Amino acid sequence: MDLAEFDLTGRVAIVTGGGTGIGKATALLLAERGADVAIAGRRPDKLEETRDEIQKLGRGALALPCDVTKAEAARALIDTVAAQFGRIDILINNAGGPHGHVPLSKMEPANWDQDVALNLSAAMYCSQAAFPHLKATKGCIVNISSLGGVHGTQGVAAYSAAKAGLQMLTTVSSAEWGPAGIRVNCVAPGMTATERARDGWQARNYDAMQACQGFPLRRYGEMREVAQAIVFFASDAASYITGETLAVGGGPQIKGMIQVEES
Repeated sequence: MDLAEFDLTGRVAIVTGGGTGIGKATALLLAERGADVAIAGRRPDKLEETRDEIQKLGRGALALPCDVTKAEAARALIDTVAAQFGRIDILINNAGGPHGHVPLSKMEPANWDQDVALNLSAAMYCSQAAFPHLKATKGCIVNISSLGGVHGTQGVAAYSAAKAGLQMLTTVSSAEWGPAGIRVNCVAPGMTATERARDGWQARNYDAMQACQGFPLRRYGEMREVAQAIVFFASDAASYITGETLAVGGGPQIKGMIQVEES
């Protein structure tokens, strides 16, 4: 098998929310495939730990504390990476997450605004700032949504709505920027065993594996499994794919009048 299309040697990637979770797994996999990686986030200690792991793989790495919900901070992030590495080939808009769980009828406007800023606006700010660099390299963007953006999740209405918006941002930006040679795709993870998720499961005494029995694959996903899909979109193996949202969630949850299990 020719794996040249998966090789990212010589390319420069940015991963927002890259210090932990899916972002960290993605940053490490990008480095394994040959890319130099800049990671951004709001926890300097976690960013530095991940940067050190990337450097141990023999790749260039930057850890850049940054609040990408601020347009000026997103622009500064892109400018810093371009100045340091001389180019930008890959942008992974991974920063996101809900600000707690609350019924829509009780959601404070400020919390709504926070979720939209983190899960939608931040991706637009980073993408817009990166556009001229990605145009120069014929690069790509991968936005990280959620199955909450596909099907919705009760208790996180703002997060779900923002992730749905991110999927539409993917569609529109791919149409507008395709003529410039920029591909834009989206990955929508389902239940994934990130550090944050595991902490939440434990705090709520939530049986995640039991909850997954409604999934065809009967289990939750691992961070690297999501990262594999993200890095696929970032590679030349996906050179003729743009504007797509790929669910990575253990299969469709289809209900029927009878239960059928083939073995």
